[in-house]
Amino acid sequence: MLNARGIGIAAPIIVARTGWTTDDLLAGIAAADLSGRYDLVTLLIGVNDQYRGRNVAEFHRNYQIVLDRALALADGRREHVIVVSIPDWGATPFAHDRDRGRISAEIDQFNAMARDEVERRGARFVDVTPVSRRAASEPDLITLDGLHPSGAMYAEWARVILPFAAAALG
Repeated sequence: MLNARGIGIAAPIIVARTGWTTDDLLAGIAAADLSGRYDLVTLLIGVNDQYRGRNVAEFHRNYQIVLDRALALADGRREHVIVVSIPDWGATPFAHDRDRGRISAEIDQFNAMARDEVERRGARFVDVTPVSRRAASEPDLITLDGLHPSGAMYAEWARVILPFAAAALG
């Protein structure tokens, strides 16, 4: 989408993997041995911290470290760090036998903490959680496993993120 707008970018370096918590991401960043200055750093982490039962205070400790690392990778250029909100897996078929209200409330708490930290540091926070919640009524937004975002969901997220990325790079 950025290239289509005439903003040339190289292929992204993707560090995180499906299922990772903030602990896993911190270890992954260290193992990736990233060096140099990146023109755009995106961060989406936390759903598995919530899924594994961490409370907001536990998540907060590691989140601050991850966020500071993202800012360092952007060489302190706050406007070049885009933090994406945590999607709500409670809206997926996978959560049919879970307390969806509790899941959504915890995701909202995690996102509120994340937004506060991001805004305090002057980076950009992009809220895709409402899009993820559409999965409850739009099954094409979820893969056949009933949990993970489909290409259609990722495309929706990309459209939400695009103006922020274009502004950072333009």
